[in-house]
Amino acid sequence: MAKTGQGGLEAIAASLPREKRGLPPVERWNPPFCGDIDMKIAGDGTWFYQKTPIGRPALVRLFSTILKREGDKYFLVTPVEKVGLDVEDSPFLAVELKAARDERGPVLAFRTNVDDWVEAGPGHALKFVAEPGTGGLKPYLHVRRDLWAKVTRALFYDLVELGEERDVGGKRMFGVVSRGEFFPMAEASALREFA
Repeated sequence: MAKTGQGGLEAIAASLPREKRGLPPVERWNPPFCGDIDMKIAGDGTWFYQKTPIGRPALVRLFSTILKREGDKYFLVTPVEKVGLDVEDSPFLAVELKAARDERGPVLAFRTNVDDWVEAGPGHALKFVAEPGTGGLKPYLHVRRDLWAKVTRALFYDLVELGEERDVGGKRMFGVVSRGEFFPMAEASALREFA
C-alpha cells in the first residue's frame, strides 16, 4: 500500500485481500505503520486521493472496508501494511433513513454513503453532539469498530419528527427510540424554549 506513486489507487486496491463474505477482520490486523498517504475523507463524505475525488464508488466501498480507527487517527489496514489518512469529521455519512416498527417497537435503519445498512439499537448507538458556538446538534450513528457516520441534516429533521419525551436519570429528555433503546438528543425543556 505504501508505494502509491507507482500504481496509484489501482495498486492499493490490488494489494487488498479478497474476502468472500463479510468485512475483513481489520481489528485483528496489526501490521507495521508505513506512513501517511495523500488520502482524505471530507466532511461531506467525499473521498480524495492526491487532492482529486475518487470517482469510483466500488473503490471507495472497498477502502471503507479496511478502515480502522485508533484513538483520533484513521488508517487503511491490510494484513501486512498500515497507512494513515485524514478524516475531517467522520468517515461515513448516513444518507437514507427507513423507519419501521416490529413487535418490540420502532426500528430506525440507516444507509451510509458506502451502502452499508445499519439499524440503530444495541451495538449501534445514535449520539448527538453539541456544536460549539451554534447551540445546534450534530447527530452520529455508530457503524462499526469505533467508526461513525454523521447523519445528514435532512435525516436529522426526520429524527426530530420521530422524537418523543422520556424520563432519563430524573430529567425529561427528548430523543428517539430504535430496537428498544432510547437515544436522548437534549433536555425537553430546552427544546420547548425554541418551539
